[in-house]
Amino acid sequence: MASLKIAIAQINCTVGDVAGNAGRILAAAQAAHALGADLLLTPELALCGYPPEDLLLRPDFYRACDRELAALAERLPLPAIVGHPVEIEKSRYNAASLLSAGRIAATYRKHRLPTYEVFDEARYFTTGTEPGVFVINGVRCGVAICADVWGHAPAAVAHAAGAEVLLVLNASPYHLHKQLTRHATLRQRVVETGLPAIYCNMVGGQDELVFDGASFALDAAGRLMHQLPAFAEALAIVELQDGQLLPGELAPPRKHESEADVYAALVLGVSDYLGKNGFPGVLLGLSGGIDSALTLAIAVDALGADKVRAVMMPSPWTAQMSLDDSREMVRRLGVQYDEIPIAAMMEQFAVALAPTFAPLGEKPAWDTTDENLQARIRGMLLMAISNRTGRLVLTTGNKSEMAVGYATLYGDMAGGFAVIKDVFKTFVYRLASYRNSLSEVIPENIITRAPSAELKPGQLDQDSLPPYAVLDAIIEAYMERDQSPREIIASGLPEADVRRVVTLLKRNEYKRRQAPPGIRVSRRAFGKDWRYPITSRYPDEWS
Repeated sequence: MASLKIAIAQINCTVGDVAGNAGRILAAAQAAHALGADLLLTPELALCGYPPEDLLLRPDFYRACDRELAALAERLPLPAIVGHPVEIEKSRYNAASLLSAGRIAATYRKHRLPTYEVFDEARYFTTGTEPGVFVINGVRCGVAICADVWGHAPAAVAHAAGAEVLLVLNASPYHLHKQLTRHATLRQRVVETGLPAIYCNMVGGQDELVFDGASFALDAAGRLMHQLPAFAEALAIVELQDGQLLPGELAPPRKHESEADVYAALVLGVSDYLGKNGFPGVLLGLSGGIDSALTLAIAVDALGADKVRAVMMPSPWTAQMSLDDSREMVRRLGVQYDEIPIAAMMEQFAVALAPTFAPLGEKPAWDTTDENLQARIRGMLLMAISNRTGRLVLTTGNKSEMAVGYATLYGDMAGGFAVIKDVFKTFVYRLASYRNSLSEVIPENIITRAPSAELKPGQLDQDSLPPYAVLDAIIEAYMERDQSPREIIASGLPEADVRRVVTLLKRNEYKRRQAPPGIRVSRRAFGKDWRYPITSRYPDEWS
């Protein structure tokens, strides 16, 4: 069998930027050609970006992709397999085409259309049935697209059609430990077919999703021969000689891998959300607590200090420690910083509302109305600065808070992007410690002190919520693994806490529907892959 040098183009594509994505593919092809590659392999739907969602319902979207694909074919210096959508005889497909000698030489149509987690491809596409085997330099290359290799049949069909190597185009979004599953899944296809396999994955942020790249290649024995870096664009040459995949570069494993990967995903998600949407910078409310501190560190790492502005809005209940820690952190990071006390505004609201509240009877000494008013004043101030400067407000709430509604609508939930929306509070601490292991930007006091919203005297989060370790375990079991309350209690978690948390989680769906989008880093996040009704009387299984 002849030899074949395949270039993996791990590129950052933007949904809808068909011309720009074509330019990235062309640039990768030119670089690959200069390195002596025979073939370029691109990610799934690289031409239009992933996921295009309801753009795929527009006929003009397919026409634009067709035009750009044909133009790209004429300009490429070497054959390339390019992912793109296509409409054929009123049916629409998730496709991969071989562009060679200035034309579209062959097209493969994806067999397995996922409708789980964040995916909804059956809404848009028709299932392909024919094998995709493209001959390049005398080598029969079997083509598969992402979910195709998560089942047995498509790879087996390619093998039966004479494929000698399996080339897989992917737009596989990141979540914690996803790479281990990818390796294991593709290794299973390799074992079943005896074919070496090359896995090319997209990289970059797209709304709630982050694609981590981390493309790789396995030889016919299932051994890892190439491993590209994660969370960065990359180009690598994989050589196939007489049916054998030759060893190549292996990106080194990272220390604190879970924390490093999640942190990198959050940084890339913020960078691309801002960059791809054209915002000039961000601002956020800094409280002296760990959530806003972590969000600030991520924003600076993603955008640079010059594009980040922090605003401290102390109330009468803000501890001096919170002010001191916030001032120290912004000093370390070098970001623009403002302090806007809100005590006078709180008093003005109280005076204005007094006649309306009077018929309701004597006012309690303190209630959630007073707490929420503080949060809403702060949200209003941040949005005013956002309007004037054009900067996007980053919210700082975590997954634990979003689950149980420990957040204020139109207050601390007001903003454009929720950076740590899918990070449990217990993992927030791990991320903060990880970031400080690189360079100490978060004052240690912020990490070690007991968390508090500081909306009333002496307030601590744990006065209103179970301990975060218990809270997060219940949420993870109910929300990510779909366990019933009966099963969660049987696992050893306290029944009273389970009842309380599940009730709060269900009751606060209406809040989550109004929350800004945020970066998905878990197997199941509140957003694209959480679709529960607001109005529901399902009682759950308790016994």
